[in-house]
Amino acid sequence: MTLRIGPLEIPAPVVLAPMAGVTNAPFRSLCRRFAPGLLYVNEMVMAAALVNGNAKTARMVQFGADENPRSLQLYGSDPGLLGDAIRRLADSGAVDHIDMNFGCPAQKVTRKGGGAAVPAKPNLLRAIMRSAVQAAAPYGIPVTAKFRMGIDDSLITHLTTGRIAEEEGIAAVALHARTAEQHYSGDARWAAIAELKSVVTSIPVLGNGDIWTADDAMRMMSETGCDGVVIGRGCLGRPWLFGDIVSAMTGGEVAEPRRLGDVVDVMADHVRLLSEHFGTDASGVDRGVRDFRKHTSWYLTGFPVGGEMRARLAMSSTVSEVDDLLGEMSDKHGRDLAVVDGGERIRRGKTNGPIRVVLPDGYLTRLDDMTVPDDDDVMALSGG
Repeated sequence: MTLRIGPLEIPAPVVLAPMAGVTNAPFRSLCRRFAPGLLYVNEMVMAAALVNGNAKTARMVQFGADENPRSLQLYGSDPGLLGDAIRRLADSGAVDHIDMNFGCPAQKVTRKGGGAAVPAKPNLLRAIMRSAVQAAAPYGIPVTAKFRMGIDDSLITHLTTGRIAEEEGIAAVALHARTAEQHYSGDARWAAIAELKSVVTSIPVLGNGDIWTADDAMRMMSETGCDGVVIGRGCLGRPWLFGDIVSAMTGGEVAEPRRLGDVVDVMADHVRLLSEHFGTDASGVDRGVRDFRKHTSWYLTGFPVGGEMRARLAMSSTVSEVDDLLGEMSDKHGRDLAVVDGGERIRRGKTNGPIRVVLPDGYLTRLDDMTVPDDDDVMALSGG
């Protein structure tokens, strides 16, 4: 069971969703250990920031020496800027695949008409997609698009978005089956994925939302008829989920939920990869260990190891300190400690919502116009 995206043939239809501050090169490297060759998408970068030569953004476009394909998600609402960014990436040979973000529900983005707000304006959406595909085509780079169901239940756009994507040469689409208003609350509405699959027939349709186990992935494909799955929050603290899903898809045996010892070993590798990747700041602080802190709660979700140990890991500052704490935890609870019943399905990552979707004044009264959000302004709001 393979996934074809333009000229790329992926050995299984399983994709890592881009997640800000998470899907950097170290995390993708961990995921590849469990399932090599899949499409692991780098965290989102701003097209405007790339064009403007933003140093922080340039550092985010990093891939492992053995990483193939090299996949990156771009955010951009100005067709010209997005095309320029893709040409710069392609000219430098930086990427093999581009994904476009039309699903970000963050208020700082939607209030400028970007992210999840863009599909409400079909003419602008079409222009952005066309510019991206035309810029990437000479280099043989496929372009995909990820989006939500719509702004809210009164403005559902996923079917129109899918049709436009198909018409404009997008190589595959992925639907997060929630509205922007839902944010990350409630349940993903998988029926919307089936609806999209029924109208988009010439390119792969991928489903995203509430895939926590290999069984969830198989059930989504069975219930919706989608061509593959995109894994977001489900792999937080569970990078082996990709291997589990591939095993399920290929008729192999899916491993039992990992015991504490296995998790501790992965945590130790992860913190080292992050430390090497980020280095230290001017004051000598290990930025990788600081970044690792948020991962500790995800790895330990479902394990009865106590709040004190979680808090100490969340305040760790060196790799050796993390090692000591992991060793202390293993000694106290045993490497064979299992997650509580249902622990694998405890939600990790963002759970907030519903939210009020903030849009520019009069935005929904001018859905057919081609007003382009100020991407430079959004870049500033996003911290560059």
